[in-house]
Amino acid sequence: MPTDPLESAEIRRRRLLQSIVEVARSVFGAAAASVLLVDEADGDLVFEAVAGEGEHHLLGTRFPAGTGIAGWALMTGQPVVVDDVAQSPQFARSAAESTGYVPRGIMAAPLICDGDCIGVLSVLDRDSRPRCDLGDLASLGLLATEMATVLELLLVLRSVVPAPVPAEPPAFDLAVLQRVADRLPAAPAQVAATVGKLLAMADDLLATVDTDV
Repeated sequence: MPTDPLESAEIRRRRLLQSIVEVARSVFGAAAASVLLVDEADGDLVFEAVAGEGEHHLLGTRFPAGTGIAGWALMTGQPVVVDDVAQSPQFARSAAESTGYVPRGIMAAPLICDGDCIGVLSVLDRDSRPRCDLGDLASLGLLATEMATVLELLLVLRSVVPAPVPAEPPAFDLAVLQRVADRLPAAPAQVAATVGKLLAMADDLLATVDTDV
């Protein structure tokens, strides 16, 4: 029985999104990481991938776009690091409680494609080893920038009516993920394995995108 191209693209999309959050969680030694994408129909933020706390029940959960620190990152288009959510006026405790996990700290970066914010990469409770907030913020921004490029292709693949692929697909610097992982204080073996899986999936996506649309 022939494989449905749209179904194959959806499976690959979910696997790649899951690898994105696994990369972020590993790099920062975090309790959890997630990708939330904007639902074009109503503007809500929807959990599309989760690693760590909440990974077994949060997929598909949605919040209004401006909710919490992730919502603030979405609305402003700016990455943010908050080490103590109790001191942040943007933190939405009731929303966090509804997920089953209330973090102490949150990092969030917008995912921007063609000038539009399509979602948020969120990292909860990075590890307590001494580190530089500005360095972590820059690294999270790098990850979010590269992930947005891949997500731009994923948005084409997930369309009900496939859209034409540009003659020159968006440039995606695969090496940047390895450079980020190399210079962050995380477990080398775990990071290398997770980043390697993401790079392999991204390479597969870019190599086969022409056959699925």
